[in-house]
Amino acid sequence: MNEHISDPFQLFHFPPSKSPNLLSPLVLAYIGDAVYEVYIRQYVISLANHRPNQLHKMSTQFVSAKAQAKLLEALIPQLTEEELDIVKRGRNAKSGTTAKNADVLEYRHSTAFECLIGYLYYTKAFERLKELLDFAIAFKTAK
Repeated sequence: MNEHISDPFQLFHFPPSKSPNLLSPLVLAYIGDAVYEVYIRQYVISLANHRPNQLHKMSTQFVSAKAQAKLLEALIPQLTEEELDIVKRGRNAKSGTTAKNADVLEYRHSTAFECLIGYLYYTKAFERLKELLDFAIAFKTAK
């Protein structure tokens, strides 16, 4: 009953109701947003300053629509054809909402980035997902 889980992805064992290729890009973006948020939160907690307000400010520098749109622009040359197709699906999805602090184009590119993260997560391409998430941290911290 007190089973040890060595792989954190075993904790998240609910597969999507359909193949990731059949999921709406907005559904992929929904899970991608959560995956990216948790990754960034883990990163900022790994740093020295743990005051909640500071953690939030640091996280926001990564997870805002504006930051994600810039990140996607830097990632484009590194993406495969399949990944570019997923990005295009996410960018072209009509969500009916907009971000508070971003223009429509930034918001669409942010959604495209989240869609890609969700797709990689649900297709269990964990090595590639980690590669892109690590790139996100390196990209932002290099500035």
